Amino acid sequence: MNPQLRLPFFFLLLFFPLPTSSNPTTILFTTLGRSRYGFDIFSIPFTSSSSLHSISVEHQNELQLTDGVSVNYNGFFPSNSSSLLYISERNGYCNVYLDHFFLPPSSPLRREALQLPSRVQYPLLPTPSSASSDSRSPPPISMKDRPSLISGDRLIYVSNHEPSSSPRQSWAAIYSTHLPTGRTRRLTPSGIADFSPAVSPSGRWTAVASSGARGWSGEVEELSTDIYVFHTRDGSARTKLIEHAGWPCWADDSTLYFHRRGSDGWYSVYRATITVGSTLLVASVDRITPPGFHAFTPAASVGAPGIVAVATRRSASKFRHIELIDLRGGSNVYVEVTWPIAPYSHHLNPFISPDASQIGYHRCRGVGNGNPALLLENIKSPSPEVFSLFRIDGSFPSFSHDGDRIAYVGLPGVYVVNSDGSGGPREIFSGNAFPTAWDWKRKGVIYTSHGPEFASESTRVDIISITLPEDDDDNDENSQPKVKKLTTGGENNAFPSPSPDGKWVVFRSGRSGHKNLYIIDAVEGESAGIRRLTEGPWSDTMCNWSPDGEWIAFASDRDNPGSGSFAIYMIHPNGTGLRKVVHSGDGGRTNHPWFSPDSKSLAFTSDYAGVSAEPISNPHHYQPYGEIFTVKIDGSDIRRLTHNSFEDGTPTWTPFFLEPSDVAESLQGKERCLFEDCHWLNIQAQLKQVTPGKGC
Repeated sequence: MNPQLRLPFFFLLLFFPLPTSSNPTTILFTTLGRSRYGFDIFSIPFTSSSSLHSISVEHQNELQLTDGVSVNYNGFFPSNSSSLLYISERNGYCNVYLDHFFLPPSSPLRREALQLPSRVQYPLLPTPSSASSDSRSPPPISMKDRPSLISGDRLIYVSNHEPSSSPRQSWAAIYSTHLPTGRTRRLTPSGIADFSPAVSPSGRWTAVASSGARGWSGEVEELSTDIYVFHTRDGSARTKLIEHAGWPCWADDSTLYFHRRGSDGWYSVYRATITVGSTLLVASVDRITPPGFHAFTPAASVGAPGIVAVATRRSASKFRHIELIDLRGGSNVYVEVTWPIAPYSHHLNPFISPDASQIGYHRCRGVGNGNPALLLENIKSPSPEVFSLFRIDGSFPSFSHDGDRIAYVGLPGVYVVNSDGSGGPREIFSGNAFPTAWDWKRKGVIYTSHGPEFASESTRVDIISITLPEDDDDNDENSQPKVKKLTTGGENNAFPSPSPDGKWVVFRSGRSGHKNLYIIDAVEGESAGIRRLTEGPWSDTMCNWSPDGEWIAFASDRDNPGSGSFAIYMIHPNGTGLRKVVHSGDGGRTNHPWFSPDSKSLAFTSDYAGVSAEPISNPHHYQPYGEIFTVKIDGSDIRRLTHNSFEDGTPTWTPFFLEPSDVAESLQGKERCLFEDCHWLNIQAQLKQVTPGKGC
């Protein structure tokens, strides 16, 4: 393994702008819940008595450590509590930040100490403005996760900037960057994905969760990982230490905590006692937390032997909370950390300072604290000369064909907003609907489907058109949208897409008992006749008509009906020319195709790059492997656009260029922290047998 970072040609295609003679365009997509996260890192002082086997938590002294800018999470105290290492997604990309707090001599980290200007903040890895093609550090457009700092100048972290060699193989790997020089070494072997690194107190060993050569097979509720250890200096002496385990953390070089989902369905925390020599061997493994509640993402500190912090989900709450467990007295004593402070907020991924004076975690900071929520969040484009890239606080967006407005759904509700965000969103339909598509010829006409999403073939869902009034004045009682139902027969009619000549609408329907594609008149609907476009005992869905009128792209599971594995196909509107464009390997998912303005490429969402983090460490995502890609319609030049551990989906592509800047959103009547914890952690689900590894 070459210790220096090398950039293969495919990598250059993914991260550097390609020459283009056309005008720049815009791609817009959604990320489930992400626009409402508002994560900041908080800490609480605590003390423990070894003689009395007691822990005292100073709930009244909770502090917000990060600055309220964008989304900050997965913190780490590199040296006591005077500095903080963490992940921040700000300015359209992800980076590792180090904040140093200047405190008076002998002053503990307290609320009054941080009310003064006391912060110096450093992004530790290259930014888009500082990065260069010959940089020895990873490029800025990539996900970073779980940072640790050793010897004061060496950063250990996850990054997904290097492409894998095959579909559905995660790009996540562990890297070591020497901060003074930027020299970066990959510690994970080629062809392997590693998650959740933890460096031992001595700095000698790094433990990770990894599927090894087995790889990822689509699991969500619990990744099929084992714990591997290797030398932090160069990744050598890699050894599988513990099977069926994730999220390792060290108490000392001979004690390792981790979580595991047991055969009883409960996530629990375990402790491994390790024999240290030239290699590491496991002497014993003990289950620390009992069945009856979930406990996961443990944290420990060399300064607090016998104390471990965990995130829990208990039957008394729908929210994730942080607790300390005192293991020193022979019987486990649980101490609530976050419940007394914010009982109705989720708290994630605890960490403890080396001197055992502070426990940290992240949670949503709420409305009015930090920068505002964003309707449109600018994401750094890998090809800024070709397109700008935005995340919207909504689902299934689409642009009007003059570029002035964006329609999207709120599940429920259909909304329209000016492309610059001015005036704020306006609800034009209150029912549950998905997706949105604007008529090419009739101004102000939007197509959608009314009914439940993710429903069976026999569920009642209908195609409707919504015609906006010409003046679009929502203060005028006579100026209201007009809704027309276009389908009259069959069930589960959804995903309408109009033809560019304004005459037809293609959609999927379950009327035959299987979801296939059909075409109807764009104005009169099914009453003027219906033509079947595809036929077979499979699901053809999520269709999109190309701007040049030549093709209809759609997602289909026809390669393995009912398996949940979808590929993207194209077909001419007359039913000829069927061909597969892209598939994400056996069992893979490629969905929601949308044509580029020149009809030569497609944007889509896919698990093509696998997962990037343990899903249990994040809020709920149905498909935490979803990322946005583009591909040419001949199936070549697959390019990754987004890099995170969340669920990106439903892209749209407009010929109009939006300047890459954020658009703030007023959350009046809405909740800033409106996201859910992982659904499989619901206590009620444990009353029946749970099958680990199966997505929700």
